[in-house]
Amino acid sequence: MLIGELSRRTNLSRDTIRYYEKRGLIKADPSISEFNNYKQYSGAVLRRLLLIKESKTYGFSLKEIGELLELIDMDEANCQVFEEKVRIKLLEIERQIQALRKMQQQIFQKAERAKLICQPQIMNGNCPVLTSVSNSH
Repeated sequence: MLIGELSRRTNLSRDTIRYYEKRGLIKADPSISEFNNYKQYSGAVLRRLLLIKESKTYGFSLKEIGELLELIDMDEANCQVFEEKVRIKLLEIERQIQALRKMQQQIFQKAERAKLICQPQIMNGNCPVLTSVSNSH
């Protein structure tokens, strides 16, 4: 099938499909029509693209998806391996959530301090919070 059909069936843009091909996640069939430069894609490529889409729903990066695809190609992507990859991803997401919560708390504290510095009567000129930061460095 041509890239347009592949795009329609996967609901991925042509640019995304080309990008995945450039990254080595998929490969067009080696036969290119002698009448044009159109690449042909097999049903296997369609299935691989659908697998990539599904893997992204687990939060895997393209690098991680590439690693999973390599394991699949070597017939070594058993359930235990997949469960371990998902467990690692969940731990990574939990660390990111904790870092974001810490950042949220820091921003909240800074915003509360800024309220004390910014008086409602100061309406003209630059915000003193911003100018005090730039003057302190």
